[in-house]
Amino acid sequence: MKIRAFNLLLLGGLLAVSSCSNETSSVTGWNYDDPEYGGFGRSAIFLGQDTGPGLVLVEGGTFIMGRTDQDVMHEWDNFPRQVTVSSFYMDEKEVSNLSYREYLYWLRRVFVSYPDVYKNALPDTLVWRRPLAYNEPYVEYYFRHPAYEDYPVVGVNWLQANDFCQWRTDRVNEQRLIDLNVLLPDANQQDAENFNTESYLAGQYEGAVDQPIEDLDPTKDTRRIRMEDGAFLPKYRLPTEAEWEYAALAVIGESVGERVYQRRIYPWSGDRLRRENSSDEGKMRANYVRGAGDMMGVAGALNDEGDITTKVGEFWPNDFGLYDMAGNVNEWVLDVYRPMTFADFGEFRPFRGNVFKTQVRDAEGKIARKDSLGRIQYRPVSDEEAYGRRNYRKADNINYLDGDLASSIYYNNEEAAIGEGSQRMYYTGKSMEDPAAVSLINDHTRVYKGGGWRDRTYWLSPGARRYLQEDDARDDLGFRCAMTRLGKPASY
Repeated sequence: MKIRAFNLLLLGGLLAVSSCSNETSSVTGWNYDDPEYGGFGRSAIFLGQDTGPGLVLVEGGTFIMGRTDQDVMHEWDNFPRQVTVSSFYMDEKEVSNLSYREYLYWLRRVFVSYPDVYKNALPDTLVWRRPLAYNEPYVEYYFRHPAYEDYPVVGVNWLQANDFCQWRTDRVNEQRLIDLNVLLPDANQQDAENFNTESYLAGQYEGAVDQPIEDLDPTKDTRRIRMEDGAFLPKYRLPTEAEWEYAALAVIGESVGERVYQRRIYPWSGDRLRRENSSDEGKMRANYVRGAGDMMGVAGALNDEGDITTKVGEFWPNDFGLYDMAGNVNEWVLDVYRPMTFADFGEFRPFRGNVFKTQVRDAEGKIARKDSLGRIQYRPVSDEEAYGRRNYRKADNINYLDGDLASSIYYNNEEAAIGEGSQRMYYTGKSMEDPAAVSLINDHTRVYKGGGWRDRTYWLSPGARRYLQEDDARDDLGFRCAMTRLGKPASY
């Protein structure tokens, strides 16, 4: 049995259109969804984007990005400036140990011929180790023991976090096709024959087809779900620095109409770190270090009830409904770090870290075969190809974004990872493992924000920013995912 394309009811954001609606093109007068007119049409009308699993919609707007408190660190890298952020989606909570273990389980089960894929994705549990502290129980138990399964995953570097986001995109979109009865659940996927969104759209994934979709093109019999059908959600990804800061401040709680009457220091109103309402009066608003050597207070009156991290969502959400936007763990964002970001930025959707690439195609212009892990391959555009294309843009950071080091499950070319001088700002010809190979500020240094369980109050401000090499990790650094909102930005 075939699914009639014009009767296809897609998920949530789409409305099925009957073939007898006689809807016609406003430019040609030809019927849509009519095989007699060639079959072009609107199989479904898009009513709005669905909210993906785990996400909260954050309505965009303008805000003052940058420092909200005095610059006690004297970094001079975050002067306030007004920018606009489009509406987007963001994880309600930080990614937990349980969620990350689900990801690892899938990698080990699917990439049976490539065990390094699983190994390269493992968190570094040695981030807990301290020469003068007994933290070995966390090295052994924090990631695996069920006592901590709802705690935020730590020891994950920026590259690994990006790989998780891409994996999550594919699993969510695969489930959407299963819900549409286009695919059957397939627990036997292995190696290159695993579902990913890009390879499916490129016609390079067959999978276990449940019911084929009838193609209204009279020259064809069946077809795949297409981008035009609106069934796929956009990619899960790390939030940009501007998105993260905007979501954390949640200025919607300090505004009436278009007037923002107070600039927040923290993700809540005022400058106090304890709750003021009668039912929760005196309770700490976040998990952080109150003072020297005071990680959780005195027995019988623990202030934040967290000696290290706490369960995700343990404290109160901000006005966007997002938990732990201050304290618990710091969070990776997508941006490359530069001290002068405040002076050189886009007013709309500011971001530093673009790398513009194109899909690898064969001599006939068709998308090349996927790689050994089932991924569509990308490459930088050469100067010769860009010649004469006025709208071609070179990115601020060249040839680098989203896991194209050897540790990534989406790109496994060590020579390209460490052998090309163009991939970093200051190249010495040395291995990436050599600390002298790169400067402290380079195209592999990423921003993280939010403050963590072993941070002082200063770092709880969303305007504060720090940076770390993207292949490094910490015991107070995790992440959450974001997703672009397509179409109309208004939501409330």
